[in-house]
Amino acid sequence: MARLTADFWVAAYLARLRLADIPVYVVARGDATAGAVLVKQSPLDGSATLYQRSYDPMSGAREWMELASGPEAEVDAAIARQRGFDPDLWVIEVEDREGRHLLDEVGLE
Repeated sequence: MARLTADFWVAAYLARLRLADIPVYVVARGDATAGAVLVKQSPLDGSATLYQRSYDPMSGAREWMELASGPEAEVDAAIARQRGFDPDLWVIEVEDREGRHLLDEVGLE
């Protein structure tokens, strides 16, 4: 099965969030073709959760896993560390008081 490019996936994700009236920002643009994507969800209360897409080689399934959570400053530090390892990384920030990020919806795995 063909994989979507990173920039195409990000554009579709941003459109889906905007259609749900969920504020979203591209904090860092990564490689357009194959850059990995981190999604930071901030409920605007000083905390945040960071998600990264993982791949299960046994089942072939893709799913979003929690990479870090806690005070927003600590999550931002985790993002900075990840960008230090991978400068081609995309970082998307979702700001929603209800904690919505839509990553659990069909088609975003």
